[in-house]
Amino acid sequence: MTEKRRSDILILGIETSCDETSAAVLKNGTDLLSHIIASQIATHQKYGGVVPEVASREHILHFREVVGQSLKEAGVDFQDLAAVAVTNGPGLVGSLLVGVAGAKALAYAAGVPLIGINHLEGHIYANFLMHPELEFPFLALLVSGGHTHLVYFSGHGDFDVLGHTRDDAAGEAFDKIARALGLGYPGGPQIQKAAEHGDAFAFEFPRAMLEPGSLDFSFSGMKSAVLNTMNSARMKGIELSVPDLAASFQQSVVDVLVRKAMLAQQNTGAQTVLLAGGVAANALLRRNLAERLEERGVKLLYPPPALCTDNGAMIATAGYYHYLDRDFAPLTLNAVPGLGLA
Repeated sequence: MTEKRRSDILILGIETSCDETSAAVLKNGTDLLSHIIASQIATHQKYGGVVPEVASREHILHFREVVGQSLKEAGVDFQDLAAVAVTNGPGLVGSLLVGVAGAKALAYAAGVPLIGINHLEGHIYANFLMHPELEFPFLALLVSGGHTHLVYFSGHGDFDVLGHTRDDAAGEAFDKIARALGLGYPGGPQIQKAAEHGDAFAFEFPRAMLEPGSLDFSFSGMKSAVLNTMNSARMKGIELSVPDLAASFQQSVVDVLVRKAMLAQQNTGAQTVLLAGGVAANALLRRNLAERLEERGVKLLYPPPALCTDNGAMIATAGYYHYLDRDFAPLTLNAVPGLGLA
């Protein structure tokens, strides 16, 4: 890259926490120069979900190509980078290790700092990429395949986890019910597609709110209610409508997410709420939450669907703010599959 200004901060972001091998180059926190994703969906569909050993092997096969293509598309070389940011948890340990090992080698070879990024933080920071005007404080509802959190942010690195799932995450529940309904993987998009032709009130599934005032989540009971309804009908020889089941289950999950988010907004007084994570792409969730927040004059922000799922751009964005704070990781950085927000 021959025209790079000295003031340019170029961050290479790498994401391999589950089944997407992704890399992106971000300039100065807002200018996404490249964004490459090698998806493994087709590989895992025949198994009905992600097989960890297969996922890590696929990352090994595609890592070099994805990173190389990202740098080429951005028109930069290793010596142009300011830092390499990589997801080091949470996620599948084998998948994480591929990304962490690769990022450590790249940072060492380029002579630039290494930055370890929490995958959950990355999802939330995708909003900074799409909404540069975003200001603190804000409330974030993170809904993904493995996590469901409500987090209040007062500043970069200054946040409080207000609530989290006690069992299944919302995305995990979507995957399991989609598999039970024969809709395939990944479950969230398949449930949403089937629900478009169903009645959301055909079945009355529970809405687990837990103790009064609790901001925690529980989706295992909803999942069990759907499975019990299906098993009971099967034993009686009754054929149930798959679209109705999908629509009713989706509505029950969305109702809980919206109610908890509204309670958290009321408690914190936040005037901005962010959606993040794979389930943030769900149209019903976006619509229902936006309508409720609009009644209170509260703004709702979320990334486009491509930045809701796992991606390197969100890791590069989070990495940019860590870079500004000189929050660097040693080359002994390791994968932490159970890494939490702390």
